Amino acid sequence: MCMTRGEFAMIFADRFIRGKGICEKRYIATFGTVGRDFRKGTGMELWTNPMRSEGEGGVMRRAVLLLLAGVFASAACATSGPEQTTDATNVTVFEGARLIVGDGSAPIENAVIVVDDARISQVGSAGSVQVPEGAVRVDVTGRTIMPAIIDTHTHLSRERDALVLDLRRRAYFGVGAAMSLGQDANDEPFQVRAEDIPGAARYRTAGRGITAPEPGRTELPHWVTTEAEARQAVREQAARNVDIIKIWVDDRNGQYDKLSPALYGAVIDEAHQLGQRVTAHIFSLEDAKGLLRAGIDAFAHGVRETDVDDEVMALFKEHPDVVVVPNLPNRGVPTQYGWLRGALPDDEVDALEAAGENAEAQAAFGIQARNLARLNAAGVRIALGSDGNTPWAPHVEMEDMVASGMTPAEVIVAATRNSADLMRLTDAGTIEAGKSADFIVLEANPLDDITNTRQIAGVYLRGAEVDRTSAP
Repeated sequence: MCMTRGEFAMIFADRFIRGKGICEKRYIATFGTVGRDFRKGTGMELWTNPMRSEGEGGVMRRAVLLLLAGVFASAACATSGPEQTTDATNVTVFEGARLIVGDGSAPIENAVIVVDDARISQVGSAGSVQVPEGAVRVDVTGRTIMPAIIDTHTHLSRERDALVLDLRRRAYFGVGAAMSLGQDANDEPFQVRAEDIPGAARYRTAGRGITAPEPGRTELPHWVTTEAEARQAVREQAARNVDIIKIWVDDRNGQYDKLSPALYGAVIDEAHQLGQRVTAHIFSLEDAKGLLRAGIDAFAHGVRETDVDDEVMALFKEHPDVVVVPNLPNRGVPTQYGWLRGALPDDEVDALEAAGENAEAQAAFGIQARNLARLNAAGVRIALGSDGNTPWAPHVEMEDMVASGMTPAEVIVAATRNSADLMRLTDAGTIEAGKSADFIVLEANPLDDITNTRQIAGVYLRGAEVDRTSAP
């Protein structure tokens, strides 16, 4: 929007006469701001005061200033594109990196990202972005920038201090948001969810999940045995405005009676009536089929005991909005964890690397890897979850997803945009104008090798650099 010459001139003359120049943000950053001042009745007084009892010389001075202001106004209105503020105090520009947007599109080489306070205001290739004068410029030539990782399946601490530390640890490893699934029975996780904590990942929660009774296991979830109890449990969690409803449908290797189709059907129906979605912990193929027929929204695990069949693939096709978070198991092969040295004590890294071949683990991974590959090839929407409370686990999960047959580009989309969509984080998951400035600066390109997500040069959350001088 351009101001008329008269509007610009009145503001210009007032500020010039007062000896304050024309770069005061309150008055000329946007005319909308000026208009709000005028409606409050303050702006009019500001520009009329200098004209009281001017005398002949004052009138002449005013005329000259108005003439000059008209020239400035003409120049301002001649420029095209979005209006730019002249105050770039809070603007940082990242220049020269390869940019992975997170939506599956081709990377932008020699990219420019303009961050205004906590949000991205412009993104594009060099030469296509207008850099505000006075902005702080950061040279990231030779590096790759991707969106912050989003972990949709965790089980984090429930006490405030420990939970905040969990979220800081995740930020250190480039995770911008995490969702805890089903064991938050107290108030503190909800309080943390409402906060914007510098240097910490954002938090989302499913509150208390719902399962059939499991004596000897945790009693944090709702234990339900009737449809009435199942519906009441949903209503209690919906009243807390949980981010998703979590259910467990698993007999734990025959130890318990699992949540029946009648009970999980009641949960899903009640949740949908209240505008909530449901994600399910599963193990078996038949339970996956039953849940798809009942209208499940997401799976917190893939099918684990056998290969998926044509029937379940047809059900996925009938329910194209269902999201699968594979949560792959250990591959059962020796793995290098040197990238964690400095972040973890050496003895912990040594213990991780000491694990050898495990045929049983390899067989379990093989089933889930084949299932993930088939679902992904069929176009089923895949997101990322690591389960448990290991802050660096998403990087391992991404490597395992590639080992299952997904491409690095597909895995990055799953770990960013798709995960943000599952958590309903509308301002996260991709690097584009209007989104929160949550991204990772990497030393190498993860499209060439997904393990390059571990070569972190910097992490930015909500526009602020995360302190990575030492691991939390």
